[in-house]
Amino acid sequence: MPDIFMFEKPIGMRDTLPDLFRLKESVRSRMAKETKLYGYRFLDTPSLEFYETVGQVSAIKDQQLFKLLDKEGHSLVLRPDMTSPIARVASSHLLKEGNPLRMAYSANVFRAQEKEGGRLAEFEQFGVEMIGDKTLSADAEVLALLTSVLQAAGLPHYHITVGHIAFVQEMLLHYGGNEEQAGMMRRFLFEKNYVGYREYVMELDLPENSRQILKKLPELKGNAEVLDQALEMMEHGVGTAALYELKTLASMLKKAGINGHLSFDLSLVSHMDYYTGILFEVLGSHIGFPLGNGGRYNELYRNFGHDAPATGFGLRLDRIIEAIGEIDAEEQPLCIIYHEAQQSAAMKKAAALRAEGHAVVTQNIAGIVELDTFTNNFTNIVYMLDSDGWEAGS
Repeated sequence: MPDIFMFEKPIGMRDTLPDLFRLKESVRSRMAKETKLYGYRFLDTPSLEFYETVGQVSAIKDQQLFKLLDKEGHSLVLRPDMTSPIARVASSHLLKEGNPLRMAYSANVFRAQEKEGGRLAEFEQFGVEMIGDKTLSADAEVLALLTSVLQAAGLPHYHITVGHIAFVQEMLLHYGGNEEQAGMMRRFLFEKNYVGYREYVMELDLPENSRQILKKLPELKGNAEVLDQALEMMEHGVGTAALYELKTLASMLKKAGINGHLSFDLSLVSHMDYYTGILFEVLGSHIGFPLGNGGRYNELYRNFGHDAPATGFGLRLDRIIEAIGEIDAEEQPLCIIYHEAQQSAAMKKAAALRAEGHAVVTQNIAGIVELDTFTNNFTNIVYMLDSDGWEAGS
């Protein structure tokens, strides 16, 4: 009797079977090609990192880290994201002159799940990091690249919502009374539990005006006009600097002609706690989770000895694939089934066809257990079974 774990996988892990692997490879290739057109260079980092460096500065919660010890007793983690490993690499090797860097990646990351519920513990993340540029032009470029990458991937429908974490923070702290209450409201907003958010606000011991302003926060969504509405609501300049940043960004994106899939959500928050300014989220049709997210983070590099502003995005490749839906089927390879006496001729013919760019499978008929079952995998089959060479085809 086989062991109970022989065919099982750890919680949150998935096998990528050939058809899905092909789709991922195709989509990844198109996204990477578009990213390179913007001048971004790809890099990779180790799957294992030191906990004291990458693990502790990552925005992923500690309980979601896969931890282990090396033979010298050092605490290691499987990388939970790519932003902090790239910060380590850039700080140690690349940030020599202080000029902006454009980095890109496509790599698996690991996050432990208490229970599966459709959540993967290992998934491929595709993204970019613009390091060393503090201007809004960098944020606009990252958003422009994001739209180009999503279109290159073949997404039929997607939407990007843009917010500003500094605006939310100032709003909740100024009108919400204290950090503890602001933290609870942020949690409701992150979960998009707007009913719970409003109920919580009404229970707080706050001036009526403050409660009414906080209640309106989740309603501040839409095109650039919502930024003017928010400016009229604010008292004492609360959040106005962030709103003016968003207004400038909106103007940049409009001039670049990339605002068609974009709107603003001034209640947007993230589970990543290192964002310091503009942030955004990518949504797809019929997908219950965001396809990705990003934004500006200007303080992370201080953990690695550099005062380098940065902005970027990360996309979940598995969710991109799900949002795309059906993709054209791959052209089936030609299958040459040969008798052992024709092996040399079959191999020579296959090599010539491959040199022309055709996919070819060569199969000794003696290795086939059930011919009909095997040939069902191919639409184009030829046989080399007699002394004259090609015998039949289908």
